[in-house]
Amino acid sequence: MKAFIVEKYSKKEKLKLTQVAEPIAKENEVLVQIHAAGVNLLDSMIKHGEFKIFLPYKTPIINGHDMAGTVVKVGSGVKKFKIGDEVYSRVGDYRIGTFAQYIAVNVSDLALKPKNLSMEEAGSIPLVGLTAWQALVEIANVKKGQKVFIQAGSGGVGTFAIQLAKHLGAYVATTTSTKNIDLVKSLGADLVIDYKTQEFSNLLKDYDVVLHSNREKIVLEQSLGILKKGGQLISLVGPPTPEFAKEIGLPWYLKLVTKLLSSSARKKAKKLNVSFKFLFMRAEGNQLGEITKLIEAGIIKPVIDKVFPFEQTNEALSYVETGRSKGKVVVKIK
Repeated sequence: MKAFIVEKYSKKEKLKLTQVAEPIAKENEVLVQIHAAGVNLLDSMIKHGEFKIFLPYKTPIINGHDMAGTVVKVGSGVKKFKIGDEVYSRVGDYRIGTFAQYIAVNVSDLALKPKNLSMEEAGSIPLVGLTAWQALVEIANVKKGQKVFIQAGSGGVGTFAIQLAKHLGAYVATTTSTKNIDLVKSLGADLVIDYKTQEFSNLLKDYDVVLHSNREKIVLEQSLGILKKGGQLISLVGPPTPEFAKEIGLPWYLKLVTKLLSSSARKKAKKLNVSFKFLFMRAEGNQLGEITKLIEAGIIKPVIDKVFPFEQTNEALSYVETGRSKGKVVVKIK
């Protein structure tokens, strides 16, 4: 089969399109023929080697985390899925490889594709959908009437998180650029801040939850400052915390590294009587099944900027790296 591989960690080298062996589905896996793959900043970060301390992949590896497709083979222990099922997944860490024609996926990472979505739309959902779900439902436990600030509202996670937060009954503030104000309002944002002309830290206060996705240190400090006492900041960009290190079973010296990296943020949070958490989302088929219900009920709709042909996967990745995409970028494989 054809696949795009990372030959070695590099910011300069592109993914290489090559022929590799078709994967074999083990006992609790299904083999999926991939129709569409979502493209995420995480794919770039893996290619650049930014996560090699936490996720030490041995190159060459097939890149890609999101996919939608059709089950073509099932392992001997699989009861939940059958050949012909249309499915989608954010495949598990150490099992990535969706920039390819086929992938073997553990059934615990898989869910049936929403019936009302195309393959391209479904392929755009899993990583951003699970990120928003794990932040707002699992960690923050957002309740009706709470105030939630979602940074970068027109991005992949932002477009999904705004819709989910509104469904949970929150008042939602977000940042975006002038040209995307109408888009985020159409998704349900109550207060839209044009980050080019307005300062969110002057406009927001007493928020219950911040979904933080900006890498600038000053933005993290300002974000902690707009929370009410007992409020929660959930960061998608770090710094990683000792709790995260413990969750994924890192050795003691890496726990020490995360302690040092996050000490400033944790101290500031403690001083303000708020909490700082780092979320590195995980594959979770059951949660994806809950997301499917919301999509089929028309509560959440995918936002797609561009669909690239499979051969242009590198161009799709470069486009995502610009940070200017509205919603998601997808590669059409079949």
